[in-house]
Amino acid sequence: MNTVIETIMNHRSIRKFEEKLLSGEQIRTIVESAQAASTSSFIQAYSIIGVKDSEKKKKLAEIVGNQAYVAENGHFFVFCGDLHRHQVISQMEEKDLSTSLESTEKFMVATIDAALAAQNAVLAAESMGLGACYIGGLRNNLDEVCKLLHIPKFVIPLFGIAVGYPAQMPDKKPRLPFEHIYHEDEYKQDEDLFKQELATYNQTISDYYQARTNGKRSDTWTGQMANMLENPKRMYMKDFVKGQGFNQK
Repeated sequence: MNTVIETIMNHRSIRKFEEKLLSGEQIRTIVESAQAASTSSFIQAYSIIGVKDSEKKKKLAEIVGNQAYVAENGHFFVFCGDLHRHQVISQMEEKDLSTSLESTEKFMVATIDAALAAQNAVLAAESMGLGACYIGGLRNNLDEVCKLLHIPKFVIPLFGIAVGYPAQMPDKKPRLPFEHIYHEDEYKQDEDLFKQELATYNQTISDYYQARTNGKRSDTWTGQMANMLENPKRMYMKDFVKGQGFNQK
């Protein structure tokens, strides 16, 4: 196993960091690593906002649900799907690009491009001995995020990433079994086998939580997912996305 695969396999979310800021060189390396990710048709439909201002970080921490590590880290990155520069291109090249920019396809391209770039950024950070945690809670109140970060139309903040020097090293969470994730030639649809694999995984997760919490927690993965999905979140998102100019067609 080479060092790249070791870095990938050793990933875990870090939610407590040392009081040490990233250097400008580290930030640049992480961003340039993000830029090296694949991008659909070279469109590069994303932007990254680095948040240094402590008051802004505190406000973002409140928005995501008072998660302290959003304010207390080495650096905070906000990854955005971005077609604003392509709107500028329409002016520069004197062409009407609105149908493409407002399409569901380009919305998907922007979100996928941003996610690919973000994973490169996290791998780069982890290869440098840093830790990271994705923050989807930014989407709790994107109107406030947009005001705080002066986000223009055709840009949508998708998630944040807190990066820094780890002050903890939690155990890795067991992922779903390989056989449950990987389908060959066609989508496997044996429901009995599907449920059997999930039941086995439930026991793995329950054992993990019991060991991690000294028996205080023993919930299953399917139980977690059912409880989460039973209460829909962020149902304003469709209107917000359209309000930013995306996903009109």
